[in-house]
Amino acid sequence: MATAQRKTDRGANLLATLCTRAYTRLSKFVLGGGTVIKRIILPAILIVLAFGFWISPNFKEIAAGVSIFLFGMIFLEDGFRAFTGGVLEKLLAKTTDKLWKSISFGVVSTTVMQSSSLVSVITISFLSSGLVGLAAGIGIIFGANLGTTTGAWLIAGFGLKVKISAYAMPMLVFGVILVFQKSRNLKGIGYVLAGLGLLFLGIHHMKEGFEAFRETIDLTQFAVGGYAGLFLFAAIGIAATVIMQSSHATLVIIITALSVGQITYENALALAIGANVGTTITAIIGAMSANYQGKRLAGAHLIFNMITGLIAIAFIWQIIWSVDWISTNVGIADDNYTMKLAVFHTVFNLIGVIVMAPFVGALVRFLERALPTPEASIVEAQFLNASAADFPETLLASVRNEVFHLYDNAYKIIAHGINVHRSTITSDLILEDELKSSKEIIKEDVSEQYTRSIKSLHSAIIDFTGTAHIQLSSDFSSHLYDLRRASQRIVQAVKDAQHLQKNIDRFGASRNKAIRNEYNNIRINIARILRLIEQLRSGDPDVDVFDLDDNKLSAKEGRNATLRNIDSMIRDGQITAEMATSLMNDLSYSKSIISDLTRAGKVLLGESNAALMEGQSIMGLEDEEIRNLTQPDDA
Repeated sequence: MATAQRKTDRGANLLATLCTRAYTRLSKFVLGGGTVIKRIILPAILIVLAFGFWISPNFKEIAAGVSIFLFGMIFLEDGFRAFTGGVLEKLLAKTTDKLWKSISFGVVSTTVMQSSSLVSVITISFLSSGLVGLAAGIGIIFGANLGTTTGAWLIAGFGLKVKISAYAMPMLVFGVILVFQKSRNLKGIGYVLAGLGLLFLGIHHMKEGFEAFRETIDLTQFAVGGYAGLFLFAAIGIAATVIMQSSHATLVIIITALSVGQITYENALALAIGANVGTTITAIIGAMSANYQGKRLAGAHLIFNMITGLIAIAFIWQIIWSVDWISTNVGIADDNYTMKLAVFHTVFNLIGVIVMAPFVGALVRFLERALPTPEASIVEAQFLNASAADFPETLLASVRNEVFHLYDNAYKIIAHGINVHRSTITSDLILEDELKSSKEIIKEDVSEQYTRSIKSLHSAIIDFTGTAHIQLSSDFSSHLYDLRRASQRIVQAVKDAQHLQKNIDRFGASRNKAIRNEYNNIRINIARILRLIEQLRSGDPDVDVFDLDDNKLSAKEGRNATLRNIDSMIRDGQITAEMATSLMNDLSYSKSIISDLTRAGKVLLGESNAALMEGQSIMGLEDEEIRNLTQPDDA
């Protein structure tokens, strides 16, 4: 008796701990820890639990099982997160180029990890950081819903037939020992083992609790038939899953209650449908800290599960008939309702995937209209958000994509600042001929554009990289630092272009041929680096990152030639001393622009090919080496 009391007390303590953790997460995502949540939700949860413990000792056993099971889910997710820094992300990036691959990935990954919630959060992270598209993310969510049905099979086919608590204890012992190791991989294995042990132990306690409940109260007397019962119990399933944030936990409760006859088969089916809809709460909460793409994916998840649930309710009798037919053909007994529930869970999710898969394109278009890309007078970060900082790969990818976003804005400002259209830069036209023949002045307020589309974006990058709370290896930390330095160089290039603009406008269209030619050469050299970066981004096979250094060296040789000729141009009356002073200053600005863009380009465009990156690090020319190859600048 004392032992049983200690078990239920431990369960109550665990459940209180879990409720506190769930409350903290919900506060963070919904109201940022607002006082409304603190004053209402947590006290309400504690009051309900205390009342349940007071009126029924058997409720304590069930509550202990639920709390231990949920705690096991948290351990299991934390364990798999230890391994998401490599295999999972790389696999995701390579297996989502087609819809069937995305769905397959969702099925396999969820089956392995037994957590559609973790797969959903990871997918939102990748979508937010720009590593996968919305259609691929939707495919993964479809697959995750199908993959999560394997949990019902494991519980119904294994968990209720074997005394799994005997397996739980060794797993917990070995798991806890490994959790305290310093190695990230050993710690991850420890969390997985401890998580599985807690899952098994939780199922055992829930089963024991419902067995005891059967002797004191018969829940089947509250059964409701027909469609009214279907909608009522589906709503209960939704509520239970929203509270626990785990459809697996809800399914365990349903299966264990069904196995001891505490609920009817039809009502259990409705509860399973509700659990399937309620599981979207995890994706929705995760998307609250994501960008607009993450919110679109959470919307797709909700739409898919709602439609799947409505289809299951509308055709419930036909699906039940198909479940009976499948069960008969695979050898499941007519009265084995727990296994039939697992079959039902798989069938209606499979129907949902089959029905919705052809409409993924239409769903993407609908979500893009319903949740449009935000527009603002001040350009804001597109890829930096809390969900993207969950994993090292997504953190780096989001920062890299945001630096590209920064470069795109800078590219426009710099090009227009030197009176060159971007269409000219990306064309096959000869830059020398086009720029020397054109005297067009593009009206671009570089100062205003800097404030609108550069300054705030750069601040967001600096803030994000400085406050991202995630443990990074030395390689990741080095890459993150390089990306931040690249963003600083891009910003400096814009500032130098701002200094250049006035004299570019003044002398680029001057009647003085000599000064006009010199400023046209400055424009050409800057336009060349912009064109080269665009060629590298487009994957032009005729260029590689080594061309960035070659271009930098060529620009320096031309600049030095101009500096050597300035005195003779003044003596010959081709330019005035005032023009010479402006030219020398602007040659210095152009040097900085080309140097900064070259370095930023090498960081952004040299990472996609590992072999090329290694060669770049060995063979790439640094400023000191270029100075040794040419005569030093005088400016």
